[in-house]
This record gives sequence, C-alpha cells and structure tokens, in this order.
Amino acid sequence: MNKGEFVEALADSLDVSRAQADRALTAVLDIIAARLTAGEKVSFTGFGSFEVSERAARSGRNPQTGATIEIAAARVPKFSAGATLKAAVNGD
Repeated sequence: MNKGEFVEALADSLDVSRAQADRALTAVLDIIAARLTAGEKVSFTGFGSFEVSERAARSGRNPQTGATIEIAAARVPKFSAGATLKAAVNGD
C-alpha cells in the first residue's frame, strides 16, 4: 500500500474527502517527524513507538572497487511494534 492508497482508505473510513484525508495524514506524519527531529519519542499504545537511534561511525567497503570507506555516524529513525500490532499481524 502506498500513500495514495492509504489516503483513499482513510477517506473511505472517515467518510471525508480525499483532500481532507491527505491533509490529515500529512499533518500526522509532519508532527511525528518534527518530534523525532527534536529528539522526542512518539508512542501509540498498542501500536508501537517511533524514536531516534544513534548509529556509530564504521568502516565499510565499496562493492564496485573493494576499497575501504568510512561511513559517518548518523541519527536514524526506529520503529518498535507494540503488543497489539504484533498480535494482529500474527493472527492472535
């Protein structure tokens, strides 16, 4: 499912226009991104949580040349599924 299909399903579920559903989804995603950028954790009970993880610098290898390269440290978003979501996916 891509964003367009998700917006369509959201619009049908909420009985609103596709434009309203798109604005709502965009607002939710923007809020999550802003909170993660600020270093906060975003949690939805039962569904899961989003947080920022620190990835250390490391050595890598260029697959084309075989040369060793340094991969810089980075902050990366991470999602952990909640118990309710895990149960739904597993059919429990």
